[in-house]
Amino acid sequence: MKHLVAKIHPQDNVLVALTDLPIGTPVTWDGTTVTTTERIPAKHKLALEFLAPGDPVHMYGVLVGKAREAISVGGLLTTANMQHATDSYDEHHQRRAEWQAPDVSKWQDRTFMGYHRADGSVGTSNYWLVIPLVFCENRNIQVLEEALVNNLGYARRKSYQPQTQALLELMQAGKSVEEILATDLHSAEINQQKVKPFPNVDGIRFLSHEGGCGGIRQDAQTLCGLLAGYITHPNVAGATVLSLGCQNAQVSMLQDEINKRSPKGFDKPLFILEQQKLGTEETLVSMALRQTFAGLMQANQLQRQPAPLSKLCIGLECGGSDGFSGISANPAVGHVSDLMVALGGSVILAEFPELCGVEQELVDRSVNPATAERFSSLMKAYGDSAVAVGSGFDMNPSPGNIRDGLITDAMKSAGAARKGGSSPVVAVLDYPEPVTQPGLNLLCTPGNDVESTTAEVGSGANVVLFTTGLGTPTGNPIAPVVKISSNTALAKRMPDIIDVNTGTVIDGEETIEQAGERILDYIIRVASGEEVAAVRHGQTDFIPWKRGVSL
Repeated sequence: MKHLVAKIHPQDNVLVALTDLPIGTPVTWDGTTVTTTERIPAKHKLALEFLAPGDPVHMYGVLVGKAREAISVGGLLTTANMQHATDSYDEHHQRRAEWQAPDVSKWQDRTFMGYHRADGSVGTSNYWLVIPLVFCENRNIQVLEEALVNNLGYARRKSYQPQTQALLELMQAGKSVEEILATDLHSAEINQQKVKPFPNVDGIRFLSHEGGCGGIRQDAQTLCGLLAGYITHPNVAGATVLSLGCQNAQVSMLQDEINKRSPKGFDKPLFILEQQKLGTEETLVSMALRQTFAGLMQANQLQRQPAPLSKLCIGLECGGSDGFSGISANPAVGHVSDLMVALGGSVILAEFPELCGVEQELVDRSVNPATAERFSSLMKAYGDSAVAVGSGFDMNPSPGNIRDGLITDAMKSAGAARKGGSSPVVAVLDYPEPVTQPGLNLLCTPGNDVESTTAEVGSGANVVLFTTGLGTPTGNPIAPVVKISSNTALAKRMPDIIDVNTGTVIDGEETIEQAGERILDYIIRVASGEEVAAVRHGQTDFIPWKRGVSL
């Protein structure tokens, strides 16, 4: 049965509207009835008690803000009458409790069909990479993409050129502006899909970027670390790297970073070409084509084989969040996180600006003081860097977040953190460090969707769970990004980008645990080769983080 409102934690003093509530609507929760004093839009919050100026506002059992002015019982919380506020935390004072792992007996013997690598890792996909070490090579990367993708059957984007041709023909036939605007062009669409000569290779990915030179030397080192994370990734069969030769991001730097991530030795095909040594563009491109084609022939020899679920590394991400994200999609993903940890897999929770206000909980869940202190140190350094340029974590919520009920960063963070479930924090990683331990890992990244997703995959995620309440098409070049809707209206409105709907929790049709188990079933299918929406659309977003302030 669907309720009108929800109270997330017993200590909360606000309710979440699950549907639009007109003024004067009586709502009841746990025997307490409140009447709305103004219209409360779905996803927004109403006061459960009178709030005087300065009074704390609690959601998810934590402080998420304070009243700027008096808010009546049943009144709407807004950016005008409420401001961001969080509790302080102490990394030296941990209150660890024994974790109660969920029952995973039904999953214990499940497997997925993955690509087994020599180092023991298992990929959910099998891609070939073409990478520039510096932005100067982006044009040559584009030339290679034009030469390879269509001819080898890897073009994924629908072609709209026939629609342009149809419009041109209408204009030449003397049609008016009004007639052209009224024309249905769907019949002109052609989806040009060729047969792939390399059926065991999922695609060729081209990681263009704007880094590699200029800036500071640390930027080049960080970029090389990220690129090494992609080259050594279990979803990657091999790579072609283009270097100009004189840039900050030297080939030796990249090779050092690859070696750091390959304790058992790196044995994938890797072709590195330096333009200033080879000479002409034609020489460079021709050699790159031959080597890449030979690499694809090698990569095509690999086939999917059964692998235990412990070989999965799941990235947790949210973007375009709304007021339902923290009570449907995120906690459902949190249950998946706990299931994966109990099965011996790895999980990555990132987006440090969106952990603001829940630091003490994560400190308390850290497996030892050193882990807690590293998390605290990275959080404080990140926050201080934002303040130093006149910003702060409080400026994180986007206009879309605010419009749909997330009116303070602490409120957004408290819901976002639920993606991490309740398991112990086994490691804290600084960007772009790799995951080396099973369990819940915290990774320092921005809240920016693409920067954070790019980082999680670079650290080893071979599947990413991406929750959204507003609709975000983000994908990744090498890892499937599963889009999880927080509400049913979004899933119906944008079915072309949504893979899983957890609006069923809001609708009263499913529990959080049931939704989480349904997501895990879907992950197993995706890890075995079922395509997600972002892959079907050719959505391959890749944005390295330069370690500047990005919220």
